[in-house]
Amino acid sequence: MNHQNEKSRLNIKLSIILQYILNTALVLLAITLCILLGKEIFYFIRYSLFHQGIETHYELLERILIFFLYFEFIAMIVKYFQENYHFPLRYFLYIGITAMVRLIIVYHENASQTLLYTCAILVLVISYYIITSASARRGKL
Repeated sequence: MNHQNEKSRLNIKLSIILQYILNTALVLLAITLCILLGKEIFYFIRYSLFHQGIETHYELLERILIFFLYFEFIAMIVKYFQENYHFPLRYFLYIGITAMVRLIIVYHENASQTLLYTCAILVLVISYYIITSASARRGKL
């Protein structure tokens, strides 16, 4: 019996240490993402003052979507700490949808690839709908 308690305490200590390591890594990642988000804001300011022409609009749109990806990752990390160390699945779906839209904007030359990306977005939106309706039903019960 004493051996079981000792093993249980060791497992708890190990999980606490790993949780601290994970939390530290996520804080460092959030700081890095905030720096990159600031870099994108600087790019938008520079672009608005010195824009060069029509060919740079695609690059601007791509950078805006990258900005939202950074923003969504930071929001997901914040939610992780607010939800007692749990990543909500809907944030992964938001990030996936934004990333797929970015792929369509950047790589739109191949029609079959664009169709596949669009189908992937549809699957993600349907998944989001299922998760949202399931959690709404759970809330009503």
